Amino acid sequence: MPNAAGVGHPPSARRLVSRLSVMARSSSPARLVVALSVAAVLAVFLLYTSLAGGGTPSVSPSELAAKTGEVSLAGRVVGTPTGDAHGAGLKFVLEDIKGANKQRVTVVYKGSVPDLFRVGRDVVVTGTQRADGTFVTKPGSMITKCPSKYQAAKT
Repeated sequence: MPNAAGVGHPPSARRLVSRLSVMARSSSPARLVVALSVAAVLAVFLLYTSLAGGGTPSVSPSELAAKTGEVSLAGRVVGTPTGDAHGAGLKFVLEDIKGANKQRVTVVYKGSVPDLFRVGRDVVVTGTQRADGTFVTKPGSMITKCPSKYQAAKT
C-alpha cells in the first residue's frame, strides 16, 4: 500500500504529492493575519452602521418644534381624518401619546393607508414640518403601531 510520501506510486504522482506538501507548508501566517484583519474591519463597520449610522430621529409632537429636517413623528390619531391619501393628501391630527401637556400637530399624508389606521391608534410617519406648523410626510411612510392584546383592560 502506498504511503502519503508517494512511495509505491509512479514518479509523476510522487512529484504531485511532493508539490502539494511543499505548498501546504509554504503558506505564511501573514495571509491569515491579513484575512482576519479585513474580517474584523468589516464587522466593526457593519456594527457601526447598524447602530449609529444616519438614522432618522424619532420625535413626539411636543418635541417637533425643536427639530429641523427630516424626522419620524410618533403620535396618537385624534379627531376625524379628512381628504384623500391619493389626491391632495389625507389630513389628520397627531397628539402626544404620553404626558400631561399633550401637544397636537396637523399631518398631511400621501400614499397607502394601512388597514389599522383609525382614530385612537398610534402611528409613526416620516417627513418634515413646514413653516405654518403642518407636518408633511414622505409618501408611503406611515406605520401603525399594533395595540397590545396583553395589556390590562382599562377600568
